[in-house]
Amino acid sequence: MTWRPQYRCSKFRHVFGKPASKEGCYDGVPITCSVHDNHLCAVNPRFLAVITESAGGGSFLVLSVHHTGKVDPHHPKVSGHRSNVLDLKWNPFNDYCIASCSEDTTVKVWEIPPQGMLRNLTVPWKELQGHSRRVGLLEWHPTANNILFSTAYDYQVMIWNLDCPEQVIKNPLRTISYHPDVVLSLAFNTDGSLMATTCKDRKLRLIEPQTGNLLQQSNSKIHRAAKVLILGNLKMILTTGTSCWNVRQIALWKQDDLSVPLLQEDLDGGSGILFPFYDPDTHMLYIVGKGDASFRYYEISVEKPYLHYLTDYRSLLPQKGMGVMPKRGLDVTSCEVFRFYKLVTIKSLIEPVSMIVPRRSESYQEDIYPMTPGNMPAMTSQEWIDGVKRDPVLINLKPGSQVADSYLSLAKGVDTRRSQNRPGLQQLSYIPGQLDSTKGLKEDGSHDKGQEDGSPLSNGQDLALCSPPKTENELRLKFHKQQEEIRRLRELLNQRDVRIMQLELEINNVKNSQHS
Repeated sequence: MTWRPQYRCSKFRHVFGKPASKEGCYDGVPITCSVHDNHLCAVNPRFLAVITESAGGGSFLVLSVHHTGKVDPHHPKVSGHRSNVLDLKWNPFNDYCIASCSEDTTVKVWEIPPQGMLRNLTVPWKELQGHSRRVGLLEWHPTANNILFSTAYDYQVMIWNLDCPEQVIKNPLRTISYHPDVVLSLAFNTDGSLMATTCKDRKLRLIEPQTGNLLQQSNSKIHRAAKVLILGNLKMILTTGTSCWNVRQIALWKQDDLSVPLLQEDLDGGSGILFPFYDPDTHMLYIVGKGDASFRYYEISVEKPYLHYLTDYRSLLPQKGMGVMPKRGLDVTSCEVFRFYKLVTIKSLIEPVSMIVPRRSESYQEDIYPMTPGNMPAMTSQEWIDGVKRDPVLINLKPGSQVADSYLSLAKGVDTRRSQNRPGLQQLSYIPGQLDSTKGLKEDGSHDKGQEDGSPLSNGQDLALCSPPKTENELRLKFHKQQEEIRRLRELLNQRDVRIMQLELEINNVKNSQHS
């Protein structure tokens, strides 16, 4: 028998990183100089938020995703904290709602105006007061609406319900107190029924958030965990940290057994913390080192050797933090499967980096875009409190399969707080099992007449909500939005022209084959 090399078949073997052009970056952003080990940036399909350096108090900047180029140094900020902001997280079910935490021991939830930031925002929608020391980490529940988790330097994990009438909330739903030191990382599984945490004692813990019960705890002496991820439905947990020789390391664990890791892999001797990012749709894992100029990516499987190295993305500029665009905000027409927003402090620059699967065809590739969690909650906060567990509501990323968000909100009976249609070509839409109910709503005439007639949109925004510009800054924002709208329309026309040419060629080929 002749020897044959064993090649592993994978459609993501040749994924490559494509940095944005200079015009597609955000220049002149005063990125914070804080040494706190967080992403420092949060992104959704409408807005980009980044923690900024400020002389007094704490503030962060909220920019339109399409407002690239030079950022106005006097751009309005969200500046309601009395001390440095340490973490930011967008509400996964409301693109206009963002939570921030600070050294002033508070968590504040803000409502961003639909037309963007036109003036400084200082009054939050909700203020959460319960921690006794600075709050360092925030996470939203992945399926329940308006459930927020916070951790602080008082070693407590607090669970908050934002669906209450009070503007200042002082009593959390539940406090989890299993950690003897500062909580470094917090992650959920797909339906939010399990929560994994890492602590400064370098142990990994698995907790049931609805009851607050500690299910498992690792006691490994050879891996000191710093950041954690639960890998979708693979029943595995990934941690990044260091070995006992201070070598940067990643480890894979069985979700049902945290006694010994399944796999440990040493990376390098760097000093920056490793941030893991996981895409459950492609099973790709990205390992980003703070202070590094490059990052690695892998593919994960349920069989040995579990971790398959793909390649590195290399650049010359080191990153201080990273933001990640949700799946529903990606450009599916260019086979984009992931998008980072790289914070480059030395140049006051935010550089988008798109991860592309190389394909010759310009049509929608269904094999790399399975059904994915969307921006609709699977249950209300009260249902979650009552012990209900549900999988996330999935959507189809295929362009053109859109159902209006307002109809879906009515059909589900969930208040998503002014949820509106998403902008751009990636208006994602199809939710299984909801089409019949939305048709019923239309037949009953219970929906808004303005939605039925189709109110005019400008760059994904309702023109009725847009007031005439009153200042030079407002006029500049309107100009950028109009330019982006023109660019998107040109792209759409170009795509349709290409599709027409393809169809004409196919028709000619059919005719030629018939004549021959």
